[in-house]
Formats: sequence, structure tokens, C-alpha cells
Amino acid sequence: MAKYLLLKHYRGAPASVNDIPMDQWTPDEVDAHMQFMSDFATRLEGTGEFVDAQALSPEGVWARYDGEGRPPATDGPFAETKDLIAGWMVIDVDSHERAIELAGELSSAPGAGGDPIHEWLEVRPFFAAAPTVTE
Repeated sequence: MAKYLLLKHYRGAPASVNDIPMDQWTPDEVDAHMQFMSDFATRLEGTGEFVDAQALSPEGVWARYDGEGRPPATDGPFAETKDLIAGWMVIDVDSHERAIELAGELSSAPGAGGDPIHEWLEVRPFFAAAPTVTE
């Protein structure tokens, strides 16, 4: 089994087919989208492929170390990047092909008008530790 991160972006990915931002959806459309996501995760829990999923707010700051004894430096209140992450799902699957298959299915979540979003999801494998050699 290999773990993959399926990343949903607010901005930065190619435009989806149903490219109406969520803040312009009706409450029923948001509920339908969230229910789809929940049902998808529940189904993957049943197959043992689900690890975790979280949605993120678009607000945030950048923070970094600013020297010994000094408070962390921040830049914000909003990240100055086009690649804000909207949320993620971590899956544990048998192959890269299965990760792509699930990302494609997740991309069909409903959006405005109840139509599938066809959003692009970034699929990234977890970095695996190098194998150890013992003699």
C-alpha cells in the first residue's frame, strides 16, 4: 500500500469545467457537495483506503523563523500565492493507478447547479523512506 495526498486548490490549478466559486453557490449546493465528499470518504473507509480528509479556510498567514530569541516573522493576513489549498484527502492504495482513479472520481463532486465540478486535483505520493540495507 502507498499513501497519496489528493489536494484541492482554491486557485492555481487549471480551471474546472463548472468553475463557479463555492462562495457563490446556494446553501443546498454546498450541502450536496459536502455530502458527496462525506459519502466518498465513508466508502473508502469501507475498503480500507481512507486515511484522512480536511477542508481548509482560505485565510492564513506565512510564518518563519526570524532568529534566536525573536518571535516568528509573519506575512499576511493572507498568503500571497495562487496555490492556496482548499483541502485534502489522504488515501492508502495499492497503486498509482488506483490513486488516479479515485482522484478522477473525487473530481466529479457536484458544484453550482448540482453539476459535477470536474476540478483538477493534485495527486502526490507520500515520500517514502529509503530502504535500509543490513548485512
